[in-house]
Formats: sequence, C-alpha cells, structure tokens
Amino acid sequence: MLTLETERLLLRPFRDTDIDAYAVMCADPEVMRYVGDRGVLSRDDAWRQMAMLVGHWHLRGFGMWAVEERATATFVGRVGLHFPDGWPDREVAWALARPYWDRGFGLEAARAALTHAFGPLQWQRAISLIDPENRRSIHLAERLGEQFEREVDMRGHCVHLYAIARESWRAA
Repeated sequence: MLTLETERLLLRPFRDTDIDAYAVMCADPEVMRYVGDRGVLSRDDAWRQMAMLVGHWHLRGFGMWAVEERATATFVGRVGLHFPDGWPDREVAWALARPYWDRGFGLEAARAALTHAFGPLQWQRAISLIDPENRRSIHLAERLGEQFEREVDMRGHCVHLYAIARESWRAA
C-alpha cells in the first residue's frame, strides 16, 4: 500500500497498533456526530471499521490512509479515497481526532489524496458526502474546490454531495 508525505503529515497504511488511537477517535461523539451512522463506535466496531478500510485497498487499489503527524509520529485520523459498493461515485473523505481540528491537517491531507486521485489514479472527478449541518467539512470541501451538487440518501441519512472535476482541480 502507498504512503504519501506532505509538509507536516504522513499518510500511511493502517497498522494493528493504530487501534487504540482509532478507537478513541471513534468513541468521541463530536468526531462521530456526522460520520457513518452518526454514532460512536465500540472498540470492537472501530477495529472492524479499520479492517474494512484496509480491505478496501485490496479490493479497489486505493483507500483511506492513517494520518500521522510527522513531527510527533502521532495518529491524527483518517483521510483518503473511498468507493464502497453502492456509493454514488469515488469519494475523498476525512475524519480527524478532535485534538487535531483547526490545524489545517484535514485540508493538507485531503489535497494529497486528491493529487493522487487525479494524478496516478486518473480519476475524472471526486465527491465528498457531507451532512448538511457539518459546517467544518463543508468549509473543507469548498477550500478543496468542491461545489455542492445535490442531496442524496446514504443509508437513511440525507447528505450533500460536493464534487470537483479533474479539470477544475488542475486549474486551481
């Protein structure tokens, strides 16, 4: 699996040793407020989700990275590319542990992920599925150049689909 580096971050494959930090992130109600089924995950469910993210790489050839702060080697969250069966399109997505909010890490990591998607993977477009009340993620998507396209129902939740075309990404 691929590793990407940015100025401050390492986007790397998940490791078994990430489970403690990942489980803490997934147990935080503020982090999980707009993610997935909108509820916290038990440690067991966090492990299953982490295993699904690792398996996505084997099935699709791309996926979510564990994000690590390079200066401290601390787990920050997950950012990457996602396209499970039934998804409306290929997605760039993010979830960061709360201590790392408002530091620009999500934007930095998502830009690296999109650079990979539009470069080596040759995607023609990418989407982000965002709860309409999640102002932080909407702001991040807009800073990436994504624009609101439409509402979609994802597993019983109304979400907004933001999208960016490869040409728009390259022009920015």
